[in-house]
Amino acid sequence: MTLPNAAPRAGYTLPVFACAAAIAALRHLHQARLTELESISSISIDLLEPPETAEIAVEQVARLSPNSALAITRSDPGDNLDLTRHTPIWALVELNVVGQTEAIAIQGGEGLGRQNDQPAIYAYARRLLQENLGRQLRSGETLRVKIILPEGKALAERTSNAAFGVVEGLSLLGTSGISQPLSAPGQLEIFRQDLQNKAKHDCLVFCIGENGLDLSRKLGIQSDRLVKTANWLGPLLVEAGMQGVPSVLLFGYHGKLIKLAGGIFHTHHHVADGRQEILAAYCASLGLPTPEVQIILASPTTEAALKHLRELDSEWVESVYGAIAQQIDQRAAAYIKVHSDRAVAVGSILFDRDRRIIVRSPIGASLLSKVC
Repeated sequence: MTLPNAAPRAGYTLPVFACAAAIAALRHLHQARLTELESISSISIDLLEPPETAEIAVEQVARLSPNSALAITRSDPGDNLDLTRHTPIWALVELNVVGQTEAIAIQGGEGLGRQNDQPAIYAYARRLLQENLGRQLRSGETLRVKIILPEGKALAERTSNAAFGVVEGLSLLGTSGISQPLSAPGQLEIFRQDLQNKAKHDCLVFCIGENGLDLSRKLGIQSDRLVKTANWLGPLLVEAGMQGVPSVLLFGYHGKLIKLAGGIFHTHHHVADGRQEILAAYCASLGLPTPEVQIILASPTTEAALKHLRELDSEWVESVYGAIAQQIDQRAAAYIKVHSDRAVAVGSILFDRDRRIIVRSPIGASLLSKVC
């Protein structure tokens, strides 16, 4: 339990638990011929990024055949509002698979998502597995590793993974082994400090996550104006007002920022949702026929709803999202005024899963020219 005034506890990213399970399974196979097997209750992992060692608990490990074994760990993301907390991660390892030429082959199994028909195992996860397992392999051995997330497909339905092209499960994502508690209340103070350090600028650019930060840099937005907000948009908008920042540009994925048009200023899905309802309401208010509004409302994601609007007519996208963007601006500015008694100009730019800009509000377009 985290004490009220304690710093939020960091945990580890999914690749770390996958790697620990794979090492445990491999070590179990290496011990199989010993008279007394050593109990494997934890595994030490070289995180690589950062350069430190983590001790990861192993829940179960068992040999399935003379050359294969399965081990299970459970995710611990620290003090995060993270839906992967306690989810099991399985690693099935096989030694000396016939026909395999590479030393370590990494595969995705059930519950691990796919992107562009490839397992959603990103660079850091592959490097972590390759380097840590490579140190365990004996001379002449080859190893095949299959990562399985038995709850992954169900959990993925509650994320925005599909919006960024990851389907059928979760991804082994991350550039570090440490899971910083971006959703924990204590982390808000770190975001506030970052904003305060940048408050000298006449305009700050708020990005909820890494996709927004990456795209904003590619557009030429000055890095010292960028403020990562995670899901704390409301408190940080107020902080901008309190610090006397004249203007804020909201730059983010439409499935997140659309919540502000409905008056939702904490965007984590554990707190509040209503994305399709907000989009459907704007469609109806602008005269979209009722059967089409019903399709929007029933869409599984805002990305699917956007696709349907695009199939109808690009003018619907422009009018609906134009109205939403302007409402985001107005509601955000009003929110700042109510809670800080300061007037701040707010503009917004929304992009889709392919990182294509859908809409710039008039204020957003003006602010974008200022910060690039």
